[in-house]
Amino acid sequence: MKKNVLISGGSGFVGKHLTDLLIKNGFSVSILSRNQQQNTADVSYYQWDVDNQYIDEKSVLNANFIIHLAGENIAGERWTTKRKKAIIQSRELSIQLIYDALKKNNKKIEAFVSASGIGIYGAVNGPEICHEDTIPANDFLGITCQKWEAAADKISDLNIRTVKIRTGLVLGKDDGFLKKLVPIFKLKLGSALGSGRQYMPWIHVDDLCSIYLEALNNINMNGAYNAAINDNTTNAIFSKTLAKFFGYSIWLPNVPAFIIRLGMGEMAQIILTGRRVSSEKIEELGFKFQFKNLKLALRNCLEK
Repeated sequence: MKKNVLISGGSGFVGKHLTDLLIKNGFSVSILSRNQQQNTADVSYYQWDVDNQYIDEKSVLNANFIIHLAGENIAGERWTTKRKKAIIQSRELSIQLIYDALKKNNKKIEAFVSASGIGIYGAVNGPEICHEDTIPANDFLGITCQKWEAAADKISDLNIRTVKIRTGLVLGKDDGFLKKLVPIFKLKLGSALGSGRQYMPWIHVDDLCSIYLEALNNINMNGAYNAAINDNTTNAIFSKTLAKFFGYSIWLPNVPAFIIRLGMGEMAQIILTGRRVSSEKIEELGFKFQFKNLKLALRNCLEK
């Protein structure tokens, strides 16, 4: 019997890549979905409704592992008070739903692996390199990630190995962050944002999915792990590297920070700030990144 991995948020950018990797590595995959979907040869679908606190408990009972990716997109809409509440609750309530199903059925799984974000270190700029034991920030991003991880830690109270993957900017083919930038840079209209000095810790989606696979297989993985390359990439360096891929040097001035704030409101801090983070902890376990060079990562993502 293949071991089963239940994924929440499995229909998203990372979830699709992760599903393919898990199947290639001999797992069966189940996906929690708000809408009823037809099972395929490789994937089973189960319904859940976080708002109404409903989950098909068969999804949990059949699982050997659970990977939790679900949650409202932090960069999806302006951060109104209502939107902030929805972002946090989507993370807390969805994990609570899984926790309740596990506890009610006295179900023991081999590991629970939850997404988190390097936003836990705060929307600030600076040269400090953040490690997993760096004190979390008290701004919105920091608080969101702390509550996200605190919800995941409840799973560990059930004596289940719990891993939290603090993810940087994810680069991948035809989706993610690059999907918004590529049309602009193709037209040779790309430029740096704000000061351009804000750090942009990034990770290729293939490496991120490999970290999730490692979290399933490596019983020594427990707690939080940064998933980002610490190569000192700033927004200016990223923009210049992307422009060079399309055969030109940036000629436009930086987009002023106040213009970005006018368009995005408080959410602008996502792209106007950035901290350096260390991936030393995951590498000390023996994990090897396939992509540690930005130029090579972008080439892999953008070449047909």
